[in-house]
Amino acid sequence: MTPKKTSEAIDFKAECDAIAALLDEHDDDVFDKVTLFKDWTVHDIIGHLHLWNIAADETLNAPERFQEFITMAMTGLMKGGSHQALQDQYFGDKTPRQVYEEWKDYYPSMAERFHNSDPEFRVKWAGPDMSVKSCIIARQMEHWAHAQAIYDVLGVERVNADRLKNVAHIGVTTYSWSFKVNGREPIKPKPYVRLTAPSGAIWEWNEPQDDNKVEGSATEFAQVVTQCRNIEDTSLKMTGHAANEWMAIAQCFAGGKETPPAKGVRRKA
Repeated sequence: MTPKKTSEAIDFKAECDAIAALLDEHDDDVFDKVTLFKDWTVHDIIGHLHLWNIAADETLNAPERFQEFITMAMTGLMKGGSHQALQDQYFGDKTPRQVYEEWKDYYPSMAERFHNSDPEFRVKWAGPDMSVKSCIIARQMEHWAHAQAIYDVLGVERVNADRLKNVAHIGVTTYSWSFKVNGREPIKPKPYVRLTAPSGAIWEWNEPQDDNKVEGSATEFAQVVTQCRNIEDTSLKMTGHAANEWMAIAQCFAGGKETPPAKGVRRKA
C-alpha cells in the first residue's frame, strides 16, 4: 500500500517561498520596519512564524519537546507576556537576519516531513488535538495572514495563487467559532459562500441560498477572516443577517477574541 501523503505541505512551502522571495530583495533595515499589525516589526513577524513552525514540527516529530515548549510558552503568555518576549527568550541574542535565515533554512525540511506524514494522524497543539493536514494548513494560513502586513508596509501589491483556497476554507469552516469566541450563538443556517479564486475559478461552500450568502474575491474574503482588512475596505457582497453579522466579526484563528481592524487601518503603503 502506498503511504499517505499530506499534499497541503506543498502549499505551505510555496507560501513561505513567496515571503522569502519578497524579503530577499531587501537589506537588514527591512526587519526594523513597523507594520500596521499591532506595531509588530517585520522581525517580530518572522520570529513568530519561525518559532511556531518549530513548535508544529516538534508536535509531529518530537512530542516530548513540544510539551515542554508549549508549557513554557502558555505559562508566559497567560501571565501577560508578549509574543515578542517569548521569541526573545527562545532565540536569545540572535540578530533579525540570523532568525530570518534560520526560518528560511528550516521550513523546506519541515514541509517535507509533513508531506511524508499521514494527513489523518493526530497531533497535540495549544488547543484541541488536530490532524497533520489541519496543522500544516494552519501554518500556511498564519504565514499568509502575517505576510500581508509585510506586503503592506513595503507597498507591494500581492499576487496570490490558488493555494489560497486552504485559507478560505479555514475561514468558512470557522463560521461558528467566530460567533462563539465573541460570546454569541452562531446564526443558522450558515451562509452560502461563493468566491472567485485568483485564477478566476469559482469556489463554493454550504448550501446555495439567495437570501443568505457571501460573494466576491477569495483574496478579500481571506483578508477579512484573518483580520488583515476591515470588511468595509473590501468589495465583498453580503446578503442576509447571518452573512453581515459574520463578516463583521470573522476570526478564523484560535485564541481569545480579537477585534477586526477599523476601516482604513490596515492598508498598503
